[in-house]
Amino acid sequence: MELFELTASALSEKLRRGECSSVEATQSVLSRIQATEDKVHAYVTLDGEKALAAAEETDRLRAAGESLPPLAGVPIGIKDNICTKGLRTTCSSKMLHNFVPPYNATVMEKIYANHMVVLGKLNMDEFAMGSSCETSYFGPTKNPQNLDYIPGGSSGGSAAAVAAGEAYVTLGSDTGGSIRQPSGCCGVVGLKPTYGAVSRYGLIAFASSLDQIGPLGRSVDDVAMLYDVICGHDERDATSARREYAPVYGNLDASVQGMTIGLPKEYFGEGIEEEVKTAVLAAAEELRRQGAVLKEISLPSTDYALPAYYIISSAEASSNLARYDGIKYGYRAAEFDNLIDLYETTRSEGFGREVKRRIMLGTFVLSSGYYDAYYKKAKLTQQRIAAEFDAAFADCDVILTPAAPSTAFRLGERIGDPLKMYAADLCTVPVNIAGLPAMVQPCGRAKNGLPIGLQLIGAKFSEKTLLGVGKAYETATGAFGVAAVK
Repeated sequence: MELFELTASALSEKLRRGECSSVEATQSVLSRIQATEDKVHAYVTLDGEKALAAAEETDRLRAAGESLPPLAGVPIGIKDNICTKGLRTTCSSKMLHNFVPPYNATVMEKIYANHMVVLGKLNMDEFAMGSSCETSYFGPTKNPQNLDYIPGGSSGGSAAAVAAGEAYVTLGSDTGGSIRQPSGCCGVVGLKPTYGAVSRYGLIAFASSLDQIGPLGRSVDDVAMLYDVICGHDERDATSARREYAPVYGNLDASVQGMTIGLPKEYFGEGIEEEVKTAVLAAAEELRRQGAVLKEISLPSTDYALPAYYIISSAEASSNLARYDGIKYGYRAAEFDNLIDLYETTRSEGFGREVKRRIMLGTFVLSSGYYDAYYKKAKLTQQRIAAEFDAAFADCDVILTPAAPSTAFRLGERIGDPLKMYAADLCTVPVNIAGLPAMVQPCGRAKNGLPIGLQLIGAKFSEKTLLGVGKAYETATGAFGVAAVK
């Protein structure tokens, strides 16, 4: 087995025992990137020289007898909407194509403090707006499991890099499923933490009340290890939860004996492909064999989650993206007649079609005469959805659903039909609306060989429970390895 094929947790053990060096692991991944990146296109910016220098420093500290954290020396890729000091951060957009942040996001400070090796920045849908990684200014990422298919989005590069062996773990962000849906498409594990569990300081905002940074890896242990690194309160983020975060990795109870797992009927009805439904229910049956109790539940407002999400997220995007005016940083139009013309021309040229669509929708629902009819109703729906989840968790330990209504679709298949594209988020957006944690992991393959993902949803700050259930299932069935990429 090549080093790049190891899980992060397995590599961590090898590094701890001195069976390999961080430089060797980093060189292995960089060689894999060189061999596959022209097919996958997971990276926007790659910095192999700095990565090797960081690996050398970690090896030096280890050789000197320093006590290092578990993920020290493990190479990681970072989604391109997380600010990295001195390393280009573009949001996969023309607007920020040349932006180099003067500071690190809080999660990056933690990554560097844990001596992880940063490989570079990963491709994504422009400003995280998309479900297929096709709206990137730098071109689409492809699914390593089958290059004719999308990897999911918006964290498509984050999921594809893990699946292809181009990183051991990655960071993504999740506004309506952008970690979980691509994890399901690519056959990796992705965790969307509770809103407020991971600092958003330095995350370039899409929808501030929904955005959340989270980890992706090839195993549940990988995700648990990285979650331990990035979670915690941050004074610089007003929405950061002030609470204690006990270590998760090494403390997972991989047993579901006596647990109640809810199966919401709304997630297994119309619109869910039969292959997906069969695989997810088979996973539920495996957990039942391990001692869990399966219970059918109802979340009746699920049908309203998707429209509520797109109203709320577009409204917040309209506000957040107002800062890109060609004055302070980023792209500026070459020709303009006056200040207003500068604003209009810069934004017309600098934003892509999907971003413009959401800005227009968001501005409309916030406008006079339409605020009460759309935005206010969406916020009331948000409260109702959150209340329904709270009621469900009074009787259930976790909720199990499909990760998405279908497996990955072909590149170009939905890019011209926004409504079909938005439907890919059907199973994931209610979690963001309610601020809950959720994890996606593979639970089989469709007839065409593409991965099928299951989603585990928990009550707020129940990440340890979710990861424990996920590990119980993974222990019984196994995790996916590195995709062949062909």
